[in-house]
Order: sequence, then structure tokens, then C-alpha cells
Amino acid sequence: MDMPRGLLRQLIGELDNFKNITRRLLPQPEEVPRFEGIDVFGSSRWLNSVAGGDLIIYLDFKQRFDLNARVEHAESNGRSQVARNLTRCQKTAGIAILDVAGHRVTDASLAAMLHQALLVGATYELDMFGEITRRLFENLNTAFCRSSDEHKFIAMTYGEISEDGRFWFLSAAQPFPLIFSHQFDRFMDVSEDQRVSFPPLGLLPSLDTIDRSATTSHLGFKDQYAMNHWALMGAGDILVLQTDGLAEHHNGREAYVPDRLEEKLREVKHLSAKEIFDAIMSDLIAFSDPKDDITLVIIKRR
Repeated sequence: MDMPRGLLRQLIGELDNFKNITRRLLPQPEEVPRFEGIDVFGSSRWLNSVAGGDLIIYLDFKQRFDLNARVEHAESNGRSQVARNLTRCQKTAGIAILDVAGHRVTDASLAAMLHQALLVGATYELDMFGEITRRLFENLNTAFCRSSDEHKFIAMTYGEISEDGRFWFLSAAQPFPLIFSHQFDRFMDVSEDQRVSFPPLGLLPSLDTIDRSATTSHLGFKDQYAMNHWALMGAGDILVLQTDGLAEHHNGREAYVPDRLEEKLREVKHLSAKEIFDAIMSDLIAFSDPKDDITLVIIKRR
């Protein structure tokens, strides 16, 4: 039976409204981290070209917050450690890349929920500690376990990059970042003890939360999050953050990552982060048609 025209128009209008809302989640140019010696550019290519489950969230602390006012407030209240942490944030930026299970338009709603929760949580973290701690992600993980079903979860990388090239990050079922060395012209090996990963957010509640006794889970609990600390970025080095749409991109049996990606980076390593991003996206589309949402963030140390 044909759908009544009035109902069809209503559904189309609702979908258009949803698309407009999700577009507001896309990082704006002024949100991209800007600090001395580090060049950043990233974007998501949605499979349906309108909206999907991939999303980037930038947290350039000095742009999003009045850090000077926060330092002054912490010092006036005798919270010297919080003031020192906030001062360190002046030369640090956070980057989160999210990948919701599925790539339909409506999957963007779960990414939108985490987007807002992360930003609100970050504000409270700076209020309490002067920095983002693992406690935020333990709470987000347990909250999403309670509010979403077992088939809807979120792979995530949250990392912070500093002006001196240090990068520390939490990996929740997301492909690991890659470091391309300008000097050695190849991807660098990273020891296994700095490649710690956890289940996606929303799959297993956190074991290390004060409300554990009020949380039930038929699948068990997740261990305490740990951060990976990398200090390998020298002049000209390139850090690549990715979702599995890039990590698993292939043409028949040939994978794009790591060999083809490494080859392309050799060609374009002298370019800016945006130019490197554009070159990779053009090359992977020429390699084969994408079959998933793809998110790529390029961080280059100048």
C-alpha cells in the first residue's frame, strides 16, 4: 500500500531536520587545534554522503575555555595542582574520533549523544582537576552501557597532543594511530606495551566505578582504562588517526593500509596537514570505492 503523501512529506521533513542537526556537530574551522609547531587537519567521509556514525571532536583547550581565568580562579582558591594542570593545557589539545556501529543516517544520533556528553564532561573535568582524566571515560562508558542496546556501541580514540610532539591516548576498539617518520621515510614500530586497547564504549560497563553495585552486566565488566604514551614525533613526522573505514579499506585482497598509505605519505610528506589529507583521500577513492564511513586526522609536527 502506498504511503499517504502527507505522511511522506512529514517523514522527509523529519529526516531533513535530523540532517541539519547532525551537520552542526561537524567541527568548524575555528575549532581545529592551533599551536606552535603542530599542524592539524581531519574530516569524515560518510558512506551515505549525508550523515553517519563517524565523528571528530576537537578540544583545543585554550580556544574552547578561558584558561587564564580558570588558572586565576584555581590559584585564588588554593588549588595549586589544578592551576598547574590548566597551565599545561595551554600547550595541549584533545582530539576524539568516534565510530558508531553502523553507518546509517540515524546512527549519527548516538555520536551526537557522546559529542555533547564529552564536551559537558570536559568542562567538569577542568573544574575539578584542571585536565581530562580517565574518570570521564569510565563514566561515559557506563552511561552508554545503560542507555543503548548491546548492538549499538562506539569505538573511540581520545588523544592529546602537545607542542613538543608528545601524544597520549586512550583506545577503545579503534585502529591504532600510525606514526610516519620523516627521517626514516616509513611507519615506525611501537612496542606492544604502548598499544593497549579496550572494548568499545557501551559494550561492557566499567569495573572501576563507585556505582558498580548498581550496575548489572551479563557480559561482565571492563578493566580500568589506561593511556598509551607516545613520544616519537620529530620534526616533519606525521601522526595518522583513523577509523576502521580507512584501516580496513581494500581492493579485492589488497589492503590500502599500511603499504599503499605509506607509499602515498612518502610522496606528500613535505605538504601541509590539509594537503596530505586531501592527497590520501583522493588516492584511497582511486584505489577502490569506500564501503564504510571513513575518518582521517593528520597531525604533522612542523
